[in-house]
Amino acid sequence: MMQFDKVYSFLMQKLETGLPTYFTYHNVQHTKSVLSAAEYLAAKENVTENDLLILKTAALFHDAGFLQSHLEHEKLSCQLANKILPDFEYSTEQIAQICSLIMATQLPQTPTDHLAQILCDADLFYLGSDDYETNARKLFNEFKKNGTVKTWQEWELLQVDFLSRHEYFTETAKKENQEKKEQTTEALKSAIASRATHHNKLNTIEILQDAVFILFGVALASVAINFFLLPNQFIDGGVTGIYLLIQGTHHVSPLFIIPLNLPFIILSYFSVSKRFAFLTFLSIILLGLCMYFFHSVHVSLFSGDKLLMSIFGGVFLGMGIGFVMRAGAALDGIEVLALYTLKRTSFTITEIILGINIIIFAIAAYVFSIETALYSVLTYFAATRTIDYVVEGIRAYTGVTIISGKSEAIKYELVNSLGRGITVYKGERGFLPGKFDVSADCDIIFTVITRLELRKLRNLVYEIDPKAFVFANTIKEAAGGIIKRRNAH
Repeated sequence: MMQFDKVYSFLMQKLETGLPTYFTYHNVQHTKSVLSAAEYLAAKENVTENDLLILKTAALFHDAGFLQSHLEHEKLSCQLANKILPDFEYSTEQIAQICSLIMATQLPQTPTDHLAQILCDADLFYLGSDDYETNARKLFNEFKKNGTVKTWQEWELLQVDFLSRHEYFTETAKKENQEKKEQTTEALKSAIASRATHHNKLNTIEILQDAVFILFGVALASVAINFFLLPNQFIDGGVTGIYLLIQGTHHVSPLFIIPLNLPFIILSYFSVSKRFAFLTFLSIILLGLCMYFFHSVHVSLFSGDKLLMSIFGGVFLGMGIGFVMRAGAALDGIEVLALYTLKRTSFTITEIILGINIIIFAIAAYVFSIETALYSVLTYFAATRTIDYVVEGIRAYTGVTIISGKSEAIKYELVNSLGRGITVYKGERGFLPGKFDVSADCDIIFTVITRLELRKLRNLVYEIDPKAFVFANTIKEAAGGIIKRRNAH
């Protein structure tokens, strides 16, 4: 007489202690779920008591092969059945029948009799149930760990293909699960199509938004330089400051600001990204042309209190630089130089830029006057503070926290696409008004990025999960880890 209860206790103990923890789907709970579904279907399909024991034993052993490997686990399960079941009074014929049922569950499923059909439907019963999302998430995590899939988007595409080709075999499963499975398939297809449409719309909107930011930023910066700084011989930091120094002594063409920035643009092409270099080059060309257009009128428009001219010149310049930065570009090559120098020294970006600007302002004090240099420092300070406001407090480093139901895909993209190091906290999401009792475990992701990367990070996250909760906070200084790496913007 088959001793199912004893073999159940024996194998369950092995599964509980022997399966790796990263088997988040093919674990003890899955075996119990398949057993339960098999019993349910067997009752609906009028299976006899003796056949039920055969079916339950096959369900018990069908994924036991995972104790050894996830590759060809059905064959390994049969080997374990042949080794273990004789000790629990299973005959050779019964074990052969059990192994036949187990092998039928190998994808693509190939049931040859009624019991095999029931076991195949029980194994994938969740596809047509309310538990699909939970089980799909567990299976994705497991597949990602063993390298079967890399991202949630890839997983969804595989699931649509699998669900479209899958079919239930028993009349009970067809009647009770087929409709729900089809609804799940359509929901996945809609999510994929919606994401693609959203991505295309987002790209168009972003291009227009970036163009407006660059044009507006260039206009503001050129007004600040021509109407506030040049008439009073005030200077700014960085390459713009070098141009203003040269302009104040040699009266070069405003277009000279383009070749001054060119070496840094070329450097950014290799050390930052092609897109950043192109947008920066375009912005600086527009700045040079705009300054050239206003060059003949800058002396005649504004005059008066030097303090006001210094402060508001810095404000307008900072607004211009800030808007261009929000478009993912720069109006000055000094930050590119700082990023490049950062990789080769122990100084921070702030220290590098400050050191360069101290030299520029010292030269201004020597060439013009100490008073002019001090006003210039005030202009520079006003500009930097204004930049912070325009880009919403984003400074050299920004800490970003992400809470999402699709954290696995987001973690993969942050590390492998954005090249960021991440820290993961275990938490719970949910607790919404009216649904306080509804919550779920989640990973809370924290990472540190540069201010120019925030836009790309947000786009990356919202492509994966448009409902993700993302918030950023200023980090005044950071060191260690891999935060010094600068990736494509």
